[in-house]
Amino acid sequence: MTRSELIIRLLNKHKEMYCKQGSEIFFGFEQKDCEVCVRTILDEMVKYLCDGSRIEIRGFGTFAVSTRPARLGRNPKTGDKVMVPQKKVAHFKSGKELRLRLNPKF
Repeated sequence: MTRSELIIRLLNKHKEMYCKQGSEIFFGFEQKDCEVCVRTILDEMVKYLCDGSRIEIRGFGTFAVSTRPARLGRNPKTGDKVMVPQKKVAHFKSGKELRLRLNPKF
């Protein structure tokens, strides 16, 4: 799923929920509103991860930053040894509810 697909799904879900209340006229979010919501959430998540903080969304999972140490690698083209510097990478660990939905017990 891409960010634009998420925005469209959010908009459609809101329309479904609003129309179930019996209103014929839809006075809800527009696509721009949904786009601002999604962008804001993602931007804040990136900001927290860049600060070294951990993000926990109960039932979904945890985002954290882990550090990969410097190591000695090899250039696949020439076979020469190359020093690969230390780097930070984003890490995701799924929550219990997500794991159970992905792997239902029979």
